[in-house]
Amino acid sequence: MIAPYKAEPMPNRLKEIDSAISAGDIVRARALLGALDLGATDAVILQAFAERYVQLGLFGAAGSLYQRALVLAPDDAGLLYNAATAAIALGRMPEAQAMLDRVIALNPSDYDAYYNRATVKRWTEADNHIDAMEQLLKAGIPDHKGAVQLFYALAKEYEDIGKPEQSFGHLVRGANLRASMMRYDVAHDVKTMAKIAEVFSADVMHTLRTKSAQIPHSVQSGEGACFPVFIVGLPRTGTTLVDRIITSHSEGEGLGEIADLASAIVRLSGPVSDRMELIEKSAEIDFVSLSEQYKASTRGRGFEARVLTDKTPANFLYLGHIAAAMPQAKIIHLMRHPLDTCFAIYKTLFRMGYPYSYRLDHLADYYIAYRKLMAHWHKVMPGQILDVSYENLVMDVAGESRRIIDHCGLAWEDSVLDFHKNTSASATASAAQVRQPVYTSSVGRWREHAEGLAPLIGRLRDAGVDLGEVVA
Repeated sequence: MIAPYKAEPMPNRLKEIDSAISAGDIVRARALLGALDLGATDAVILQAFAERYVQLGLFGAAGSLYQRALVLAPDDAGLLYNAATAAIALGRMPEAQAMLDRVIALNPSDYDAYYNRATVKRWTEADNHIDAMEQLLKAGIPDHKGAVQLFYALAKEYEDIGKPEQSFGHLVRGANLRASMMRYDVAHDVKTMAKIAEVFSADVMHTLRTKSAQIPHSVQSGEGACFPVFIVGLPRTGTTLVDRIITSHSEGEGLGEIADLASAIVRLSGPVSDRMELIEKSAEIDFVSLSEQYKASTRGRGFEARVLTDKTPANFLYLGHIAAAMPQAKIIHLMRHPLDTCFAIYKTLFRMGYPYSYRLDHLADYYIAYRKLMAHWHKVMPGQILDVSYENLVMDVAGESRRIIDHCGLAWEDSVLDFHKNTSASATASAAQVRQPVYTSSVGRWREHAEGLAPLIGRLRDAGVDLGEVVA
C-alpha cells in the first residue's frame, strides 16, 4: 500500500518548480516534478503536478496524472475539464468529448467546456448542440466571458452543419463582446513591428551575422545534436501542419508553441522601461548566451532528436535574434491568402494572446504591419527564410513536403506524408484538424462572408495588399 503523500511541503516545492520554469531551467523543473510525483495519492496534488507538466508541454505525463487524479475524484468538474484539454492535445477526441459532456452535466455554467467540445469534431445536422446552446443564450448569461464562449461554440457548430450566415452572426456578436472586455490598441503592436525593422536594420543585421559566424561550433544551436527549425507566421496559416510533417520524420521532434526564445531575450536584455527600450537593448545582448539558454531550455524538455521544431508563430518578431544567435537554424514562414488568414484568425477564440483578432480593423492593421516586417526580414536575410504557401501545401502535399524536408537538411522519408498518424501532442487550435488527412475545404472560405468582411477587405486593399480576385 502506498503511504499517503505529505502535503505540508507542497507550497514551497511548487514555488521552486514555478521559479525554475520562469527562469527557463527546464531540467531542474522536470527533476523537481519527478521527485515530487513519487507516491502522491491526493487528487489536488496530482492535478498540481499535471498543470506544471502542461506548462512544460509534456502532455503525455500530464494526461497520466490527470487520469490518476480522476480515479480519486471522478466527479470533480474542474479536474475533468483539465483532463479533457490534455486529451485534446494528445488527439484523444472521443475521450475528450465524453469528459466535456460530463463537465457540462456537472457544471452547466462552465461555458468554456461548450467551446472546447465544439472544437473536437465536425458536427452534423443530426449530431450537434445548437438548440441547447441557443436556449442558454436566450435565457441570458450574466457572465460576459461565458457568453463569448457560447457565441464562438455556436459559430463553430453552425459552420459545421453548413449554415454560414448563422455562424458569422454569432461570430460577430462573440468577437464584439470579447473586444469590449479588453483594453488593447493595435497601434502599439504596429509601432513595435516598425521599431523592430528600424533597430534590426540591414547594417545591424550585417554586423550581427558577421559576429555570429564567429560563434564557436560547440554552442551553435544548429550544430551536432541540436538543430532548431523555427516555423513562423500568423496563427491559422498551417504552422501546425508543417510542424507535423517535419516531426513525422524519424529525426524530428516538436517543441510545440513555447516562450523559450522570447523569455531568454527578455532575461538577457535586463530591466527596461517600455517595449521600445526592450527592442533596442535586445539588439545588443550576448547572442552566444541566447543560443546557450535557448538550447538548454529546449533540450531540457527531454527530446533527443537531431531536429527540434519550434512552431511559435510570433517568433517572426525575433528572426533577427535567431539569425544572430543560431546561424545554422532553419526558418520556415507560412503564408496564406490574406482574407483566409484573417478570417481564420477572426473565427478562433484564443485563450491567450492575439488580442488583435477580435476587431476587423485591428486585424487588418496588424496583418499589414506583419507583412511589412516579413518583407523587411526577407530583404536583410536573403535566402534564409523558406516561404511555404498554405494553398500550395494542401494542393500538393508531397511536392511541398519535399521542399520543407530538404530545407531542414533531412533525407526524404515517406512517413512525413502520414503526418495525421503522428501521435505527438498538439496543444493548438488545430489539434483536431491535424489528426486528419489534408483537406482543401478551408481554401477560399472567406468568400462565404465577403459582405461581413467588407471593412477588412477595404482596409487591406487600401494598404496595397494583393487580394487577388475579390468582389466587394
